[in-house]
Amino acid sequence: GAEEPGVEAAGPGCGEEGGPAGGAGDRAAAPVSNGGDAESGQELVELRVIWNKNKYDVKVRLDGTGADLKQRIHALTGLPPAMQKVMFKGLLPEEKTLREIRVTNGAKIMVVGSTINDVLAVNTPKDAAQQEVKAEESKKEPLCRQKQHRKVLDKGKPDDVMPSIKGVQEHLPAVPLSGMYNKSGGKVRLTFKLEQDQLWIGTKERTEKLPMGSIKNVVSEPIEGHEDYHMMAFQLGPTEASYYWVYWVPTQYVDAIKDTVLGKWQYF
Repeated sequence: GAEEPGVEAAGPGCGEEGGPAGGAGDRAAAPVSNGGDAESGQELVELRVIWNKNKYDVKVRLDGTGADLKQRIHALTGLPPAMQKVMFKGLLPEEKTLREIRVTNGAKIMVVGSTINDVLAVNTPKDAAQQEVKAEESKKEPLCRQKQHRKVLDKGKPDDVMPSIKGVQEHLPAVPLSGMYNKSGGKVRLTFKLEQDQLWIGTKERTEKLPMGSIKNVVSEPIEGHEDYHMMAFQLGPTEASYYWVYWVPTQYVDAIKDTVLGKWQYF
């Protein structure tokens, strides 16, 4: 009988101690789900991360780097950092801090990328198609000598084509690639809308907005006598008849174009 009051007294006592402890635990956990960086003396910035039609509101350190932000996005989405394209006024630099690139409260951060399983599932047929195309091309004369291409190339290099840098690979520029020709000899520009996962092919008459996933392959070849420029084709259908040709593509962007369109992420 003497023990019961003790037990009754101990119950509320534990509850009282456990209640505040639980509350403190909740308060400690809240920054983890909403930033995890609410440390003393560190300035936070509120961001809206948008990926795959999902939106995430997070708080991160203003002095954290782009690489740190990728780790946070990984925690939110499960998307590995190496497979992320993070966009804020262009491609987000990993080595700079959010303060240095002037990220402000309420900024929208666009993320493009797929999980490893999705990439493997999508790219396997594309890789096979590309190998088949390469094998077929090896049996033919160089593309730039074929009659259908000579009629465009013989016009010469466009006066307003973008400068090229031979022997260098660069990321896609923040502006559209312009000043090139299409197969009819008309001017064409390429705009890579990474936040929408689309390639826009624009001419004087119209702009075609193509989902990256609808482009089955990309082929290219240096132009003889002007190896710092390439001729390039985007395969929009099952046969070569569906190739959309673009001439005088600066060589430093060729690999970046292929990687962007075909989704070949480097994650090892």
